[in-house]
Amino acid sequence: MAARDAWKAALQLLPSGTVQHAAVAERLRGIEQRIAQSASERTSFGKWKGVAILGPLAVFLLTKGKFILLGLANLTTLSTMLASVGVLWSLYGWQFGLGLIVSVYIHEMGHVAAMHRFGMPASAPMFIPGLGAFVLLKQKWVNAGEDARIGLAGPFWGLAAALAAWILWLITGQPVWTAIGAGGAWINLLNLIPVWNLDGGRAFRALTRFQRGALIPVFLAVWLMTGEGMLIILAIGAGYRLFTKDYAGTPDNRILAQFAILAVLLGVLSLSIPGAEPFKTR
Repeated sequence: MAARDAWKAALQLLPSGTVQHAAVAERLRGIEQRIAQSASERTSFGKWKGVAILGPLAVFLLTKGKFILLGLANLTTLSTMLASVGVLWSLYGWQFGLGLIVSVYIHEMGHVAAMHRFGMPASAPMFIPGLGAFVLLKQKWVNAGEDARIGLAGPFWGLAAALAAWILWLITGQPVWTAIGAGGAWINLLNLIPVWNLDGGRAFRALTRFQRGALIPVFLAVWLMTGEGMLIILAIGAGYRLFTKDYAGTPDNRILAQFAILAVLLGVLSLSIPGAEPFKTR
């Protein structure tokens, strides 16, 4: 752009019909052609980037979208969900409030989907405004492996929601999506703390003592990489669970791998963009 403006200014100083005028005009035409070609390539790349990014999201919505929408047919779910949106709306604006509560709802529907997969009846999600949401299992799980898979299904669906928010930020450039993506990822990390009946605590029941210890350096490595303090709490929780008597007798490598993957990806996605001030969205 600067080169084009400089050549235009030079052209105006030269008498028309001279060799110099013709040479500068030819150079200016070449610059403008390159600018037009570059703009066309950026537009084409943007379209393909949008298709490439939205493709996996579209597949998820096509395969799981109908199931996700079914939960909204429950009046209790919908009313408590709207009340929770209202609480966050009053604090951070409607965009962030709605986006984060939808992210939490998708997390809870992940639990419901896993329960259905194991043939277990479950309640629809219920929200507690300002605190979170929960799903009631209407029968006890058969073994620790089933409970662990039901527990981690929520964070995996929550991971998909956080990824979707970050993808929308890449496409739109709107900072509110970084807030929703980072906030949703942080909430799912919180649920991975391996204590009590949190999702991480349920998953740890399927791990041996050695496997529990193996996750500690993973948590610490992600903390060093991202600076996300929640990973320190996960490491402390895992250290505590080394000394409880509820560890599994046989290893569950799938749960171990899933837990590690969730810790890494959610730790990275919990980061926000410095200077974006994403919560100022009213």
